[in-house]
Amino acid sequence: MRVLLRSMLFALVCLGGVTAWNYAQEYLSGIVWPMPPIIKPGDATTAPSDAVVLFDGKNLDAWVNGDKWKIKEGVATASGGGIHTKQGFGDCQIHLEFATPAKVEGSGQGRGNSGVYIMGRYEVQILDSFENETYFDGQCGAIYKQQPPMVNASRGPGEWQSYDIFFTAPKFHPDGSLNKPAYLTVVHNGVLIHNHVELSGGTSWSEPPRYSSHPEKEPLHLQFHGNPVQFRNIWVRENMQALVGKK
Repeated sequence: MRVLLRSMLFALVCLGGVTAWNYAQEYLSGIVWPMPPIIKPGDATTAPSDAVVLFDGKNLDAWVNGDKWKIKEGVATASGGGIHTKQGFGDCQIHLEFATPAKVEGSGQGRGNSGVYIMGRYEVQILDSFENETYFDGQCGAIYKQQPPMVNASRGPGEWQSYDIFFTAPKFHPDGSLNKPAYLTVVHNGVLIHNHVELSGGTSWSEPPRYSSHPEKEPLHLQFHGNPVQFRNIWVRENMQALVGKK
């Protein structure tokens, strides 16, 4: 008897659900959206089709002073000074892969040190932070001297690691004063370590952060800090604006 009653109750619930579904009215926003552009997303070794490829293992022609770095078997090794892109970028998505030296030398900031300087002034730190103590806002993944990463997601020395950086550039009034600050979201080795963090200004080793008016687009800089940090698969996407519909 109980089984029969349960079956009847289940049937009634299902029937009621169907009836409610049939009589429900679909919500329509009334917004006419443009069609999102179609791209090829790429894979572990290939950039998305709408990306600006800055290093695909062949050359560093997209960079100023790229000839100072050594390229072998698709990998660029930092040496002889920093490099910066010939092209400037504003709001963007940055992907790059790096490996700190397999042979561990030095400690703290002297071990596998480099950095990604967005617009030449907002640094996401690169460092060998695998069992290597240093100040937290200077370890790998830190927004240098402003914000430590939420977690230390570093792999060991010599292992390949990845950054996916989402950057919103600051905006300035005509008189040079700050209108809107910069924001950073960073994924390190597939792990979110910064979630839309507001920057207090440019990153500096010797002075507090502050904003200084600059153009809407500036070059990307990779630092040489005396360590032979390796890089591969570097690209940037600039299509960072949401679609705008019409009512």
